[in-house]
Amino acid sequence: MSHQYRTMRDFVWSLDDTLPGKFEVTREGIVHDLMAPVRQHQRTALYVRERLDQTLPEGIVAHMGLPDIEDFFEGVMRRPDVMVVAEADMEGDGAFDPRTLVAAVEIVSRSNPENDWVGKIRDYPLLGIPVYAIFDPRTGSGAVFTDIHPTPAGPRYATRKDFVYGEEVTIAEWTIPTDGLPRYADDGTAY
Repeated sequence: MSHQYRTMRDFVWSLDDTLPGKFEVTREGIVHDLMAPVRQHQRTALYVRERLDQTLPEGIVAHMGLPDIEDFFEGVMRRPDVMVVAEADMEGDGAFDPRTLVAAVEIVSRSNPENDWVGKIRDYPLLGIPVYAIFDPRTGSGAVFTDIHPTPAGPRYATRKDFVYGEEVTIAEWTIPTDGLPRYADDGTAY
């Protein structure tokens, strides 16, 4: 683990619960995501997690919250909104190994959409996360990325399947409805 990465990681951990939003570490530095408006963001994550839970087999869970996922060698620490992971891989202390995730789900925040649409599309295949689903309450649409393959710029997802709210979406092996998910209004409120 590089000294620079360790310093950024320790700084991010020192901020827990002291400032709004979430902080993550990438090769480019620290990312701060306010997740505003928080209620719509959190409700979307909750609805997606609940819908996934209804379809997952025993031993696989949709998890929200801490701990982080972390790859010391790549110098990346991320906090997915929802993680699909085997319960057995949740045992122990510290961050989750990102390579144990079945899928990562992110809800795009109004404050930093590039974090989900650019940064995590770059980082998640690098970390070996086989499926990455994005729900975007700004537009009422999203995408699921799969099929990691090597490129000159590093591992990238080869397949992108777009969806709009109201359609069913398949994340890994499980299909969930997207009807009724909260949207951000132009003024920052939900509708």
